[in-house]
Amino acid sequence: MTVEHRMDLRCHASAHSETVRAIGVLVRRSAGAELQMTFRLDGDIPRIRVCPPGASRIGTQLWRHTCFEAFIAVEGQPAYHEFNFAPSGEWAVYAFSGYRNGGPVANEMMRPQIAVRSTGSRLELDTIVRLDCLSAIHPRASLRIGLSAVIEASDGLSYWALRHPADKPDFHDADGFALLLKPPGPA
Repeated sequence: MTVEHRMDLRCHASAHSETVRAIGVLVRRSAGAELQMTFRLDGDIPRIRVCPPGASRIGTQLWRHTCFEAFIAVEGQPAYHEFNFAPSGEWAVYAFSGYRNGGPVANEMMRPQIAVRSTGSRLELDTIVRLDCLSAIHPRASLRIGLSAVIEASDGLSYWALRHPADKPDFHDADGFALLLKPPGPA
């Protein structure tokens, strides 16, 4: 059995974008310990700055440019992981024991699968994260998920998330981990 959710990200009030009309996310959690996400950005794609596609590799400071993100925490626990997915194919994983207390994880075993499709009005990024690479608990636990995006466009940076709990964009705020994702039941 697969658990599926569709939701829209909201632009933070501090940064308006005329280039981006909407960002939606489809999240699927399978019994096979996979978390699949499809980020769909609708807008004036030629005005969005995206690095050209390249080999899948670990990147740094991906959040400074167009990047989609997922924050994954076991329900009731302060520890969480942050995944960054760039349309270029670069990715990054960070592990935190609590709010912003942690850093990068350079482990190729955590490499997400990333596929990108683009037209003049839509950019889609599909990714798959293996929950069993985070811990033995993640595949069978209820998870709190924060979904977000930083979009670099000709009209500036905009910050998108399921929920913005603060006056300034802060994707690490656990109050923004707005999706409760229960483990899938037996098939």
